Amino acid sequence: MSNAITKTNFSFPGQTNLYVGKVRDVYHIKDELLIMVTTDRISAFDVVLPRGIPYKGQVLNQIASRFLDATADIVSNWKIAVPDPMVTVGRLCEPFKVEMVIRGYLSGHAWREYKQGKRTICGVPMPDGMKENDRFPEPIITPTTKAAVGHDEDISREEILSQGLVSEADYSKLEDYTRRLFQRGTDMAAHMGLILVDTKYEFGKDGDDIFLIDEIHTPDSSRYFYLEGYEKRQANGEAQKQLSKEFVREWLIANNFQGKEGQKMPEMSDLFVNQVSERYIELYESITGSPFERADISDVPERVKQNIMKFITAYYR
Repeated sequence: MSNAITKTNFSFPGQTNLYVGKVRDVYHIKDELLIMVTTDRISAFDVVLPRGIPYKGQVLNQIASRFLDATADIVSNWKIAVPDPMVTVGRLCEPFKVEMVIRGYLSGHAWREYKQGKRTICGVPMPDGMKENDRFPEPIITPTTKAAVGHDEDISREEILSQGLVSEADYSKLEDYTRRLFQRGTDMAAHMGLILVDTKYEFGKDGDDIFLIDEIHTPDSSRYFYLEGYEKRQANGEAQKQLSKEFVREWLIANNFQGKEGQKMPEMSDLFVNQVSERYIELYESITGSPFERADISDVPERVKQNIMKFITAYYR
């Protein structure tokens, strides 16, 4: 029995494919349904750590589910049901070959480009005289390609259209949805005393219709700052207080691991695993404003399998 899922290899009726990502295991059923299991795996520096984090999958899945529901009036999404706290079932869409990244602040990758003297990113101009974590005059969209292997790459709107990755009509809709979703996420974050700094959205098509797919506004796909003290920290040139898994990266760095060749992964003690679990629960409560209800973790793989089987049986009855 296991209180965390680090790997799944289920076999469901009508299953046609299984895709294993860094965190999610995705099952295709009859080329119609997509069953996404958000596991308890955790990655940093492009490396999956050796131990799972209890409740992490539940935290990410339930945050994404809440935000999908809260934005369904802006754009239809892939979600059909959540048969288990770690599982979302949705419609199988054909994904667009780009991810829509939107940035409200000069942070992360955009700041690294800016610091090197660049004043455009993905063909979008960035004003002179900005400091790290300053707010942009208005949010900028900086798309990336979706790489099957390796890292995603920046790409401009013009390149997307010239390469035929997305039609002009569809891309205009993706930009509109992206801006409206980000505004909704920004408003909801502010209500919780947070700043939605940047995030990414993925979209797909089913027939002629566009759907929002995958996760949305989770700490794994988004960067959040605490609103209280933001202006003071900027004025003083101090680092911003983040709501993210940055503490895991800091622990790895302190233990001489950054995913580089020859470096040894530090041992994850029970104490550290439990601390990470509690931090993820804090993330959930800070983002949603609701108390976290811990699911039964006496045997997580069996629970997940049984709940998915019940859903499939009822859906195809």
